[in-house]
Amino acid sequence: MYSNLKQPQHHLALHETLQLHETVGYLSGHLIELKRQIHSVQDPALRALYVEAIQETDMDLRELLLFYPMAPTPFRDDSVQEMPGFMGKEGDMTAFYGGNLLAYFKSSIRAYAIPLTESATPQLRDAFQRHMNRVIHMHGKVFNYMLERGYYPAYDLGLLLAMDVAHAQKALDM
Repeated sequence: MYSNLKQPQHHLALHETLQLHETVGYLSGHLIELKRQIHSVQDPALRALYVEAIQETDMDLRELLLFYPMAPTPFRDDSVQEMPGFMGKEGDMTAFYGGNLLAYFKSSIRAYAIPLTESATPQLRDAFQRHMNRVIHMHGKVFNYMLERGYYPAYDLGLLLAMDVAHAQKALDM
């Protein structure tokens, strides 16, 4: 029944392609932040940890990018360069900042979901639920902002993946 689990696959499944997208976006954003912050780190031991984190994240990102050609949709990297605010013009980080905000709210939803399921005290559970509902609302607002401006083409998987690669390449090239 499961005899082909070790057989190399020639393409990714759709659900794992979406997880790859999420992970590469996460790593790219954090790699950019780490590379910007390291110059301000004064403590030698902490700076060494930053260097190691940058090297490890860089290595992980490069490895994951090798899977993009296996995605179940063709890339549209020709249109990525035309995306407004997509780190194209020097200094225009609008899409990056919007993506960071979107990722923050997505992580916040997950962060509230776990304690919400573990809460025994009704008042605390109500507080977690109120907070999570506000975060869900903000996530929707940021998502719509990104979608309307073309920064997050959620309905075009090929372009979305091409933007991942471009974003990751910017992070690696810094």
